[in-house]
Amino acid sequence: MSEKKEAKFIEILKEYCDVPEGGLTRDLRFREDLNFSSLDFMAFLGELEDEFDTELDEKELSKVTTVGEALDMFDACMKKKEAAE
Repeated sequence: MSEKKEAKFIEILKEYCDVPEGGLTRDLRFREDLNFSSLDFMAFLGELEDEFDTELDEKELSKVTTVGEALDMFDACMKKKEAAE
């Protein structure tokens, strides 16, 4: 994933949570560490889809629990989209 896309991902993420003292790390869990509700998580993902004009796989989304997993899933989705263009 390009640094620009990752920075935008993190910028959007920060709109939904207070960043912990150590900053955002890949192992932070959405619910336990960032206090995301299910609604927060879906709104965050919806905003990513809108910003990057893509559609994330809902089945895969249900498996995501950490920031790193979300970044990896998003990266894979963007690579698929770019390959199709």
